[in-house]
Amino acid sequence: MPIGGLGEIGKNMTAFEYDNQIVIVDCGMMFPEDGMYGIDSVLPDFSYLVQNASKVKALVITHGHEDHIGAIPYLLKEINVPIYATKFTMGLIDHKLEEHRLISQAKRHVIAAGNEVTIGDFRIEFIHVNHSIADAVALCIKTPAATVFHTGDFKIDFNPVDGDIIDLQRIAALGNRGVDLLLCDSTNVEENGYAGSESEIGKTFYDLFRGNKKRIIVTTFASNVHRVQQVINTAAVYNRKVVINGRSMETMVSVASDLGYLDIPKNLVIDIHEMKKYKPSQLVVITTGSQGEPMAALGRMANGNHKYLQIDKDDTIIISASPVPGNEKMVAEIINKLVDLGAEVIYNKFANIHTSGHAKREELKIIHTLVKPTFFMPVHGEARMLKLHANLAQSLGMDAKNIRIQQNGDVMQLSHKEFKKIDEISAEPVLVDGLGVGDIGNIVLNDRKRLSEDGLFIVAITMKNGKAVSGPDIISRGFVYMRESEKLINGAKGTVQKALKNCENKKVTDWKTIKSDIQEALFKYLYKETQRKPMILPILMEA
Repeated sequence: MPIGGLGEIGKNMTAFEYDNQIVIVDCGMMFPEDGMYGIDSVLPDFSYLVQNASKVKALVITHGHEDHIGAIPYLLKEINVPIYATKFTMGLIDHKLEEHRLISQAKRHVIAAGNEVTIGDFRIEFIHVNHSIADAVALCIKTPAATVFHTGDFKIDFNPVDGDIIDLQRIAALGNRGVDLLLCDSTNVEENGYAGSESEIGKTFYDLFRGNKKRIIVTTFASNVHRVQQVINTAAVYNRKVVINGRSMETMVSVASDLGYLDIPKNLVIDIHEMKKYKPSQLVVITTGSQGEPMAALGRMANGNHKYLQIDKDDTIIISASPVPGNEKMVAEIINKLVDLGAEVIYNKFANIHTSGHAKREELKIIHTLVKPTFFMPVHGEARMLKLHANLAQSLGMDAKNIRIQQNGDVMQLSHKEFKKIDEISAEPVLVDGLGVGDIGNIVLNDRKRLSEDGLFIVAITMKNGKAVSGPDIISRGFVYMRESEKLINGAKGTVQKALKNCENKKVTDWKTIKSDIQEALFKYLYKETQRKPMILPILMEA
């Protein structure tokens, strides 16, 4: 049962059920889309799992990105399910659970890549893969009914920074033994060729640091510890001190260092308050904000409101990331602001400073060829990506009837001989707004959308014995500037008075009907005068 991750990038979650036992793979969140005003994050729908809590035996995680672990605390508040993950991934999960005060009750099991764990009738093997975060794994899920190979997020890097190459030999061996279903990452299926090696980015850093007399500020995804390691290595070679800036970057560096995934030379990293002791040419700042987020560290620098870092002509800023789809405009705005402040800004269009963590078409072909599945379902991608991945599998000789493009909530039945949809479960996105989880729905979002586009028009009237004795008083927000719209406001008051008089003549005393008549009359008047449709809110008060 795919609960999230199909037709979208984010909130990845899939449930596998065999003989009244459920194993969940990944539990991610998604950042809000345009139009989700005020929403902090989007979670998968846990309702089926909560209803069948007694069946849920384990949560198995492929890697530590937010779109795979971000929703874990919310699930654990509903079901205290045991978690299985690799060492670095578990370190990130632990930090998240500590923030939510769940660490003491969570059941956690660290599994190394290359090992297999038995959970009821499930045997799950962890297979090392390369990705833009350390300790990522694919999963081979074996049951008496069928075997599933789930790639998780991956790429094929023959020269990784940590020297640990994707275990293609084991993947081929599993393919030779027989795989019934392949679930494969579709994120980069639109791109030809190979994703490229992470180690190539290190060479670019050396070139950019060589002879540079300015302060260097590097922003990248905090989770990409191999990228951070390469910046640290380059800083050490050129005798620059390193400052770690930004909450998520500080957390990631702390976790990675404690667990042995980052090697930081002694006395290389300094506190941000010590920067004034050094010349610009002696400093490197590794910071958050590669996606143009205005509240992240780089965004605050660009807007001139960072407490310790002010940007000027003595700065070289390296944006070592590509914009996530939807963030292109924000990133461009940040770059423009940094350039206006006098900084030299280097980004992906001008230097080889980023490579994707997701497999491109040639890498996907290798996995399909090695796994040799009977059935295939593309995952982790928007609708066009899933379709292109299905076409790619077919071009490799796979029968079209064995390829299924599905949607979140589809219940698929798998055996050695067939793979078909048999039912549906609820898989609607669950919205998080502050402390509220799932209490914001489409009606509230539509109201927020209307408020953002057309503003608010409030009419307050005091009533006594069914008649207006005071008002109407009008308050407008986001619609017109009242001091300069006296004629419009007076006309609106006259419209309301006329509607009230009509109700009085008809002997209407029901407040609901009176409000409705006022709304209708005001809507027509305001649209005629302005061609706009503000949210109209009549307020009646008893004297």
